[in-house]
Amino acid sequence: MPHLFSPLKIKSIEFKNRIAVSPMCEYSSDDGFANNWHLVHLGSRAIGGAGLVITEATAVSPEGRITFADLGIYKDEHIVKLKEITDFIHQHGAIAGVQLAHAGRKASHVQPWNGGAQIPSDHQNGWKAVAPSAIPFTGNEEAPFELDKAGIEKIKADFKAAALRATKAGFKVIELHAAHGYLINEFLSPLSNRRTDEYGGLFENRVRLLLEIIETVQKTWPADNPLFVRISSTDWTEGGWTIEDSVTLAEILKDRGVDLVDCSSGGNISTAKIPLKPGYQVEFSEAVRTTGILTGAVGLITEPKQADDLIKNGQADLIFLAREMLRDPHFPLRAAHQLGHEVKWPVQYERAKWHS
Repeated sequence: MPHLFSPLKIKSIEFKNRIAVSPMCEYSSDDGFANNWHLVHLGSRAIGGAGLVITEATAVSPEGRITFADLGIYKDEHIVKLKEITDFIHQHGAIAGVQLAHAGRKASHVQPWNGGAQIPSDHQNGWKAVAPSAIPFTGNEEAPFELDKAGIEKIKADFKAAALRATKAGFKVIELHAAHGYLINEFLSPLSNRRTDEYGGLFENRVRLLLEIIETVQKTWPADNPLFVRISSTDWTEGGWTIEDSVTLAEILKDRGVDLVDCSSGGNISTAKIPLKPGYQVEFSEAVRTTGILTGAVGLITEPKQADDLIKNGQADLIFLAREMLRDPHFPLRAAHQLGHEVKWPVQYERAKWHS
């Protein structure tokens, strides 16, 4: 059996293979509500054979959205459609996961296909962003509000409530979004966090909010369901967050009950220069994995053998695919064929199977 198609059990959940659909924003919601686009988008990847299907960054509060069209889980009314989606995913052999997110200073934007610019807080569909410090992401954007203690407590409460809704909606995996320059990542990096209180300065202060969110989420999230954290393993900028910081954080996360670290990078500094190449972030997954925690690799992984080798060589435990899954929702079925492995196809698609 190819290593990519070996099962993986984490706590009570068994993934049928090591292929995960990475969170990818669809910017197709109204007031955070999922709709048939999300059902088809996520459901088709389950039909396509992925072991884990994770929603896009799903906002824990209205002000935590990147755009006014983001998916949300900040009101109980969101649960009904999300439950329909998770039921469909599970009916087709995949595990449904949700990425809980808060955009921080990168909030209040228009959709990328409309230019992606920040909407001023006094305009329609705009609002004031919040952050650890009043530092805008780019020089032409509004400075965010610096969160006070009451604001931080609200963030934690929003994540806790979102985790409870995720349980009711039938999700089996939560991934906390602590990457790509969004709120938790902003607290982690010394380049975006200039606070002088217990949430800023030293490493142990900058990681405090993430650890407190984990603790509060665990109060409502079932203990036998996996909890993942996605991180930006480096800021790709001098003086910023480093892979060494990520390894140290992973050691802490392992002790705090986190099951897997999803190792991405960048997104917090607008001027960062990222050396893109196939598998350019795999080294981060491999380094974090030395702590003994499970890791996910992501970033320009596009070929079945490439993905299989990463599992075979012990560089990651799950392979997170994003753009490749947009190009080919049935990548897992194609990968199995190319790797010489027989997998079960949906009966509706049996007549289209490859024949050698």
